[in-house]
Amino acid sequence: MPARQLAATLEVSLRTVYRDVADLQLSGVPIEGEAGVGYVLRKGSDIPPLMFSADELEALVTGTRFVRAFAGERLAREAQSALIKIEAVLPPDLRERSAQSRIYAPIWRDAFQTRVAVLLDQLHAAIVARSVLCLDYRDGEGRTSVREVEPLCLSFWGGAWTLGSWCRMRQGFRNFRPDRIDACRVSGETFDDGPGRNLEAYLGTMRGDYEGFE
Repeated sequence: MPARQLAATLEVSLRTVYRDVADLQLSGVPIEGEAGVGYVLRKGSDIPPLMFSADELEALVTGTRFVRAFAGERLAREAQSALIKIEAVLPPDLRERSAQSRIYAPIWRDAFQTRVAVLLDQLHAAIVARSVLCLDYRDGEGRTSVREVEPLCLSFWGGAWTLGSWCRMRQGFRNFRPDRIDACRVSGETFDDGPGRNLEAYLGTMRGDYEGFE
């Protein structure tokens, strides 16, 4: 198929077709041809099986199971949906390998864990929208406080999630555990993560000796 026909079909420029085909070729997709000649994907070339080895697929399955067990409900739902789509186009041998993976992350959520999963979705949405949050929070010793924070990221440490934030009360970066948040409210204010208090600065601080856990 000529590049010009591809461009017309996809409603993109010739430059975009040339660039994207080159990227696909570099990633291992067996497209033959070149600019000015045309391109062909040989019959029987099925992209998904070529894109994933058996070990790569097992890693995806394992990752999906961990997301379902430990992430928020939205990410868990979307991860499972993505895996279903991948498995739908796999050849039988890889599909069977996917089903037989013996690495599990069992989902045993009680009411408290379900509340935390819903809260993770709320925190994630606030991070994306750059919404200032008001937290009713309990620290490790049970002391309560109300914090106004600028949420920057969520991190999973293998045993607990933390919300990485700029704390306006402390005027510094702090990590808050969602399972210690009694209430979370969106203030209606948005923030600009400028230099010194953005995600890059937060990660740089966390890489140092600073603990920063509330």
